[in-house]
Amino acid sequence: MFSITTTEFSRTLHCSVHDHYIPLDPANRHYQEVLDAIITEGASCFDGDIPADIQEAADQEHFNNQLKAYKNAVARLAEYELAVGRPESTETFVIGETFDPDTGEVTQITEDKVMPAIDPLPATVNVTNADQGSEATTTEVENPLITKDNEERAAAQAVVDATPQAVKDAA
Repeated sequence: MFSITTTEFSRTLHCSVHDHYIPLDPANRHYQEVLDAIITEGASCFDGDIPADIQEAADQEHFNNQLKAYKNAVARLAEYELAVGRPESTETFVIGETFDPDTGEVTQITEDKVMPAIDPLPATVNVTNADQGSEATTTEVENPLITKDNEERAAAQAVVDATPQAVKDAA
């Protein structure tokens, strides 16, 4: 349980579980733990009402966490699917700028890079099981790399789907 303590010189949080005082400093790991507790447990982790400034800090922390998770999920979904592969493509990158003093114009210097095609992974692989004293058997199973890729993509899509629109708009 946390409560707010105000003295003549400072304002701190008191943790009754560990009986210690926590400065209201975002760089303090204990303060971050308080914000995390407010995010996950809500008002039940606080003795009395959560002060507005601390609730705002927890809300901002929660927003930042969602934004980071959303950006990571979008980046993961942008990667090619192992089961599908990727066709060859050309991407243009800006590598610098040049200034023409006669015209006063800035021109971008670009470079085209060819991204090679990547073949899809085989959908299945053969796994050989050999028990001591028995004959080895080979079984065809779904490619575990594809299985893992599909699971990661599904988890990333779930993050994207659960992200509030305000967070998506901020990205």
